[in-house]
Amino acid sequence: MMQTVQFSIADSVYAATVREALSRCCAWHVESLDRPDPSQHCALVLDELAFEGLSLPLSNPERVVLITRKDPQLLAQAWEAGIVSVVSAEDPISTVLLAIMAAALRVSTSHGTPVLSGISPNTSSVSAPIPPHHRASGSKRCKIQ
Repeated sequence: MMQTVQFSIADSVYAATVREALSRCCAWHVESLDRPDPSQHCALVLDELAFEGLSLPLSNPERVVLITRKDPQLLAQAWEAGIVSVVSAEDPISTVLLAIMAAALRVSTSHGTPVLSGISPNTSSVSAPIPPHHRASGSKRCKIQ
């Protein structure tokens, strides 16, 4: 299944760089929009301008990746909006991609779709039984001196 990501980034060169890096590492459907549509079931990658245009409170803010300056006021606004992924344009592209991938995973889990991991790909796995703990006869206590 192809993940959808909405980009609303005014800097077209930076947006193209992130889009290209994203397409090299994963199968993503990237939509570039002037104004993001939070009603869609996807991750949102926004810059400051797009973030300011959103009406708050956000529905599922955990799926938003905000690309912003390291300004305390902007970071506080993102925190108050519930955004958990905030990166800077100066961050390495690998950090930005990791934030986008994490947001996409949160989209899947927040809408009830199970995300299968590589370690345990079956959702119907059976746990190993744990035998009950049998205490030896007699009471064992710690002595406090």
